[in-house]
Amino acid sequence: MTRYFIFISFKGTSYHGWQLQPRSLTVQEVLDEALSLILAEKICTTGAGRTDAGVHASLFCAHFDCSISDLDARKNIIFRLNRFLPDDISVNEIKKVIPDANARYSAISRTYKYFISRAKDPFANDSSWFVHGPLDIEKMNIVSALLTCYSDFTSFSRLHSGNKTNICKVHNAVWENQGSNMIFTIRADRFLRNMVRALTGTIVNVGKGKTSPEEFERIIRAKDRSLAGMSAPARGLFLTDVEYPEEIFV
Repeated sequence: MTRYFIFISFKGTSYHGWQLQPRSLTVQEVLDEALSLILAEKICTTGAGRTDAGVHASLFCAHFDCSISDLDARKNIIFRLNRFLPDDISVNEIKKVIPDANARYSAISRTYKYFISRAKDPFANDSSWFVHGPLDIEKMNIVSALLTCYSDFTSFSRLHSGNKTNICKVHNAVWENQGSNMIFTIRADRFLRNMVRALTGTIVNVGKGKTSPEEFERIIRAKDRSLAGMSAPARGLFLTDVEYPEEIFV
């Protein structure tokens, strides 16, 4: 069997997240069905991680094993997959990797972006969170910079999520204005379930003046989810990059 990484994009609005779940439509289910049909064998993918219902990905990676030793020789394989897949999922690239490469555990880092719309936009309903009123981006960046100084993010983890550890290494986190949007970009070695959405909701409270930078730091140190703000809506969150070491690609 040969192992491959498959890189896809998806709009998560119609799906109950990436991972297979009983009685709920997921991206993994749809992708596995397409791969099994086009490759004429049972394919079961393993994703780089879980995404909540409604979360999007401009870049997501999964791995799968296949009896075909050289998919590159089948130049139309991506075209055929994309013809079969629904409009809200696309395959961008398939790469052969070493046998023990793992889409989840081989990842060096992951990057998420959260989009906040500052003006009501009917065309952005499924891809951003409309937040009315002033937001102090300077204070939001001050508290975001603090994230690189801490490693335990229990205060921003979904309760009873079954994490073995709540330790993450945040490499960078920054807010920027872009037209009528505010964009939060955060890169880390790993993320806890609901972590980016909980961080976003809490940092927005800082921007609104409801939470001070000092209070935000106390929330991190408390390791208590009940002290943090609400989770931002899933629709504004995008997984935008998953980084892997070059040596795993054949």
